Amino acid sequence: MLGRASVLVKPNQLETWDVEIADPEPGGALVSIVLGGVCGSDVHILTGEAGEMPFPIILGHEGIGRIEKLGAGGTTDYAGEELKAGDLVYWSPIALCHRCYSCNVLDETPCENTRFFEDASKPNWGSYADYAWLPNGMPFYRLPDNAQPEAVAALGCALPTALRGFDRCGPIRLGETVVVQGAGPVGLSAILIAAQAGAREIVVIDGSPIRLEAARTLGATVAIGLDVLPDERRRMVYDCVGRNGPNVVVEAAGVLRAFPEGVDLTGNHGRYIILGLWGAIGTQPISPRDLTIKNLTIGGATFPKPKHYYQALHLAVALQDRLPLRALVSHRFGVAGAGEALALTKSGKTIKAVIDPTVS
Repeated sequence: MLGRASVLVKPNQLETWDVEIADPEPGGALVSIVLGGVCGSDVHILTGEAGEMPFPIILGHEGIGRIEKLGAGGTTDYAGEELKAGDLVYWSPIALCHRCYSCNVLDETPCENTRFFEDASKPNWGSYADYAWLPNGMPFYRLPDNAQPEAVAALGCALPTALRGFDRCGPIRLGETVVVQGAGPVGLSAILIAAQAGAREIVVIDGSPIRLEAARTLGATVAIGLDVLPDERRRMVYDCVGRNGPNVVVEAAGVLRAFPEGVDLTGNHGRYIILGLWGAIGTQPISPRDLTIKNLTIGGATFPKPKHYYQALHLAVALQDRLPLRALVSHRFGVAGAGEALALTKSGKTIKAVIDPTVS
């Protein structure tokens, strides 16, 4: 059996291939893709900004799929829920080895032997495709019967990433003030979590009017555009949260120049959490003295654990009728339209684009 897949052959060379679809291995699963989320990280991978990749690769690390076949011995998902052909699942796309120090002593991801991609000619879990082959040991979770797939796909890997960030660097506490740099999916996820945690003020900074409006629907109390100069942005933030400054600043912009501004914005005794600067390789100057005199904590987080995907799935389902999550999925493209989806995501003119194999 053959299926289509969007294959990155080398930086900026994306092709649609017909690839062999393999039966699942024992403990694994074969799923047909329902929705494959388009992530900003994919843009960095496409352009080569994220470094060398093991080309050729099938793009897409966010997926919701329908179980076509379960491998021998597979009767449940990775939370122990009974599973059968036809059920929808959402998976953690990081192939861990389960036999290393990070996996079994530190309980951290990624591990020393993590595989993020497989060669496009081999059985593959990339989601810009008709099918995904989930190997044994790659956790996947059954969607509840009432789940809206678009609501789960809307924040893709961003919601697990934000949950991972607050898990590593400390949760938002009731009444705290929060600034979020960037209103793409990671920033929107941080806003959603902060609002649900009871943050008093949530200020978002972004250059896209449609993203700023989406941020308001998820709980942002103040929106500041990038047309406002940095000094004025700082004044507006401190006017909103008070002279001590924000308790928490979340970097979700994915742009290097956001880093020194975030350090400057973070208030006394505050936390600066770096989530978006995964693909932007480079350096930026800051004053180490600022970290000392403000008693500042800076932390970073990436590559969510399987539990964060499980938490994200159930948080999205719990909120899907109270918040306009489905509406965040603003554009759909077929497998052959992946290049257009990535270009649109790079432009910032979409909130969330997805690959839908039923779109011609």
